[in-house]
Amino acid sequence: MTVSTASQEEVEAGQLARRRALLFERAPLAIVQYGMDLTIEDWNGAAERLFGHARHEALGRRVDELLPASGDPDAWRRLLAEDGAAPRVWSHVSKGGGVAYFEWRHERLLDERGEVSGVGVFGQDVTERSEQLRRHQQKEVILRTVTQTLPIVVWAIDAEGMFTFHEGKGVDGAGLQEGEHLGHNVFELYAGSEGVDVLRRALAGEASHSHSATHGVFWENWEIPVRDERGDVYSVVGVTLDISQAKSTEQDLRTKLELIERQQQVIRDLSTPIIQVWEGVLTLPMIGVLDSQRTAEVMDTLLEAIVRTGARYAILDLTGVDMVDTKTASYLLDLVGAIRLLGAEGIVTGIRSNVAQTIVSLGLDLDKITTLGNLRAALQHCIRQMNKEAAAHATRSIAP
Repeated sequence: MTVSTASQEEVEAGQLARRRALLFERAPLAIVQYGMDLTIEDWNGAAERLFGHARHEALGRRVDELLPASGDPDAWRRLLAEDGAAPRVWSHVSKGGGVAYFEWRHERLLDERGEVSGVGVFGQDVTERSEQLRRHQQKEVILRTVTQTLPIVVWAIDAEGMFTFHEGKGVDGAGLQEGEHLGHNVFELYAGSEGVDVLRRALAGEASHSHSATHGVFWENWEIPVRDERGDVYSVVGVTLDISQAKSTEQDLRTKLELIERQQQVIRDLSTPIIQVWEGVLTLPMIGVLDSQRTAEVMDTLLEAIVRTGARYAILDLTGVDMVDTKTASYLLDLVGAIRLLGAEGIVTGIRSNVAQTIVSLGLDLDKITTLGNLRAALQHCIRQMNKEAAAHATRSIAP
């Protein structure tokens, strides 16, 4: 009876051992056992699959040589002296050369005297999780770098308009603190602001790009709706850029451009002064190089003055003109023709020899244009013509 009972217990113990061995081999975790000298004493099937080393290749080798831990040669040895409370994450190179991250938990093994005889470690592949964490940390670093370097504010509100994120160096210019708006409702903080309508449209699903002015700062804003898996908007993420400096620079440039335009107009007026030298007689003394653009400006200015003053004569004095281009000579003839259409007479004076040669070389006909040597002669011509007209008018008035 005693022998039979003992045999039954041995059978049950053997079955339990086999089940444990089977569980050890089929466990999804890599299970490794090593002794005080770091020699591997056990290596399960998951370890074979994950690291590529067969059981017979691993047994008897040092664990720190087969699986160096992230370049830390003492990592495995430290586990002999530490309890197994906290997991460790190390990277390892498999037999095929691939790099993977493993999270290890361990238990120290004790002999019959209660002294540490080795360590059993249990590891799972966390490469994907580690990579996700790395990417997340990288995004955090990038976001933090951007928000702390550029004059922007990155923010987010939920479907009710409550701030859930509020960071960025741009808050400094607005006299705010990072995170100051957290837990506050944007529609209450900025009630009456034009940007409120933009945010309502963003919560309704409409992305937008807007400008606003709050806290004494000019902002350029981007509002982006964020949707859940059903396509419903549950948040709006915004990026707000402080453009006050750019706005100020733009205004300064606009002011300077306006000043330059006024100065250019003064210069144009000075370069083409229209003088009323006699009743009904205008003169336009021109100096320097006469090009097509300047001639076109002269035409507009002179014709307007003739209409405004009702002048009968317009004297174009070219005494100070050194050069004309081929188009300009034609423009001068067109100008005289336009003057005639307004009921006045155009007179050209002071043509220099080189200007005359240009006109002749172009074959332009000046027979129908009155040309005189100087301004004095032109003015005398105008006075004589007006006197003749006055005498003829008086004669017609007294005739029976």
